[in-house]
Amino acid sequence: MERYDFKSIEPKWQKYWEEHNTFKAVTGDGRRKKFYALVEFPYPSGHGMHIGHIKAYSGLEVVSRKRRLEGYNVLFPIGFDAYGLPTENTAIKTGVHPRVLTDENILKFTDQLKRVGFSFDWSRVIDTTEESYYKWTQWIFLKMFEKGLVFRDKTLVNYCPSCQVVLSNEDSQGGKCDVCHSDIIQKTKEVWYLHITEYADKLLEGLDSVDYLPNIRLQQENWIGKSTGAFVDFTVKENGEKLRIYTTRPDTLYGVTFMVIAPEHPIIEKYRDSIANIDALDAYKAECAKKSEFERTQLVKDKTGVCIEGLTAINPITEKEIPIYISDYVMMGYGTGAIMAVPAHDTRDYEFAKKFGIDIIQVIKGGDISKEAYTGDGEMINSGILNGISTKKEAIAKMLEVLAEKGCGEKGVQYKMKDWAFNRQRYWGEPIPIVHCPHCGMVAVPYEELPLKLPKVDNFEPGTDGESPLAKIDSFVNCKCPKCGGDAKRETDTMPQWAGSSWYFLRYCDPTNNDAFASKEALEYWMPVDWYNGGMEHVTRHMIYSRFWHKFLYDIGEVPCSEPYAKRTAQGLVLGPDGDKMSKSKGNVIDPNDVVDVYGADVLRVYVLFMGDYEQAAPWSETGIKGCKRFLDRIWALRERMIDGDEYRPELTAPMHKTIKKVSEDIEAMKFNTAIAAMMSLINTIYDIGSINKAEFKSLLMILNPFAPHITEELYLDCFGQILSEQEWVSYDEALCTESTIEIAVQINGKLKGKINIFVDAQQDEAIAAAKADKNIAAAIEGKTVVKEIYVKGRIVNIVVK
Repeated sequence: MERYDFKSIEPKWQKYWEEHNTFKAVTGDGRRKKFYALVEFPYPSGHGMHIGHIKAYSGLEVVSRKRRLEGYNVLFPIGFDAYGLPTENTAIKTGVHPRVLTDENILKFTDQLKRVGFSFDWSRVIDTTEESYYKWTQWIFLKMFEKGLVFRDKTLVNYCPSCQVVLSNEDSQGGKCDVCHSDIIQKTKEVWYLHITEYADKLLEGLDSVDYLPNIRLQQENWIGKSTGAFVDFTVKENGEKLRIYTTRPDTLYGVTFMVIAPEHPIIEKYRDSIANIDALDAYKAECAKKSEFERTQLVKDKTGVCIEGLTAINPITEKEIPIYISDYVMMGYGTGAIMAVPAHDTRDYEFAKKFGIDIIQVIKGGDISKEAYTGDGEMINSGILNGISTKKEAIAKMLEVLAEKGCGEKGVQYKMKDWAFNRQRYWGEPIPIVHCPHCGMVAVPYEELPLKLPKVDNFEPGTDGESPLAKIDSFVNCKCPKCGGDAKRETDTMPQWAGSSWYFLRYCDPTNNDAFASKEALEYWMPVDWYNGGMEHVTRHMIYSRFWHKFLYDIGEVPCSEPYAKRTAQGLVLGPDGDKMSKSKGNVIDPNDVVDVYGADVLRVYVLFMGDYEQAAPWSETGIKGCKRFLDRIWALRERMIDGDEYRPELTAPMHKTIKKVSEDIEAMKFNTAIAAMMSLINTIYDIGSINKAEFKSLLMILNPFAPHITEELYLDCFGQILSEQEWVSYDEALCTESTIEIAVQINGKLKGKINIFVDAQQDEAIAAAKADKNIAAAIEGKTVVKEIYVKGRIVNIVVK
């Protein structure tokens, strides 16, 4: 029997699809429903694609191929998010220009993507570093500048001494640089900001109108961090100044025994001559400057601080004097730069009070405050007019009345999210189209002069003080003011990498338009994105940033919908064969090129979706990929067993309808592993019968096609003389799918972990895949290595892990 020669067949079909524009989307096709599927476009690094890219794109690849067969006009685009520090750092090390590196990397990625057979519309490829693209990134920036959403401010920033660049909170989580993983320090610098907090409520409200995974929604809500509470003014006894604080627990004001302000608080500088221990405060502030924001705000660390000698606060409710401390955990960038401390009911305040011998007054009944803070609810005590109130809601409402009567506070709202630090002191990024004029101030580059081009340079190393390399280029810096015509200087910072990815989904709608970022007609036809899939690591940065840009464009009438993504799902990681996250240092990285070389693209495509629940992390298994190869080999061999027949035979009617239904529904639910398992089970049934007729083979090839398009196209043409991708998705009859199901137990290492429903005739592959698709079972085996899988037919599944 002739073997399946993937090395000649797969390139043959990839060439056919390209030459026949099989996956080209047509804007404004009124005959078909539109479907816009979006994946996160890759950063084209020098390492090329990794196996995670394959899994990330394979989910919507399958959905998109199915939609086309269902008659949809599908837009499934790809592009490259190509600005950023990694390429620039490589350029500095190697001396090769970032433009050259980027072009080489994009060619490598393109070749790899095409080799796997992804059905992207290659006529719509975008590159964020192309002038025709970043012209519109700059255009959107200037629109924000016009509307007051762009501003400059001097502030403490997260600074990476290694990359010599300012980083946003999102890019320096854990006190580490997102790019080089060096420690971040705090530095005072004038920074460009986008006023994203202006859109905080809109970003929260918009979550009610979209279909996001619950965890994605929760992470966005937590990142925005809206809280309701009260602003309260504490008077400074010595000078009458007001220190304003924000608290979510105004009901505990009777328990406030001290205040803490940021070491950088301006009141210290203002009254430094009357502060007896100003030298100690200055020394403490200097130490804080060496710490990252992450280090300063860690809960589990020694409490440090200095009591200010010469400034004393008055509790506005008890009218008692209380000391004011400075401490590193209070930041000027968060809230008001001052907090009230209730040590009896806050763990950090309790530890601070114990260390510095400050009074602790209990105002909520419960616990033992001689041992620890009581952070639960209870009846109010030692709280004057609040005494006896037993609910937090009622106590807060009463205290808000008192604050209003006294004129020392009012109800308020705060957000954890801060305005977006929107600049880099590096070369490889979009130039910020602003001119600094000594007479006119900050002036926008006229729209007709866009794009403000990134100049070609040989030396792109940042300055020792973190100054942009562009600042060294006199021909770029020195210019005329667009407003008054006088001498002026260009802004030399560039935009962060997140800029280009904040609107790329719009450009896909109309990627070659020179007169707009996309035409109204294209936007009205394609937007919103119907289904967006990507990594969980981007749901609080890229997704919030891009939703903000989109909502702004909606507010100024440039886009037709308020939310860019109707639906957002996520894929889990592909772990190394050892169950750990893949990394070069561990030597557990799987190169997709190597897999395609040995097994072919279809085997790789099927395996990355069969290896486990799509949303969960799963370890790579050589045994598993060999199993998928055997499955496709058996599909290929079926043509030797094909007989005539225009209808399903009685013995295969129920299995065919049941499998078509299962695969159709599982694709929509992203349960790809159980869809594949169902097809494997059907194959077993067919081999037990010994033959397959033409009607049965046509349907089988159709439902397998989104997963393994090359082998199915070849067999369909060979057996039926037609191009499969030009056919219609196969239907099923619900009445013919009803076969009895049974409930079986699922064990992990012999211990009962759950129960699943499967068909009576389910084979081992199908039963085990169904077990792994169960959320509880998937969670129990995530990150572990599967040693053995046992299925006792009709009774139990046992998965042995270590």
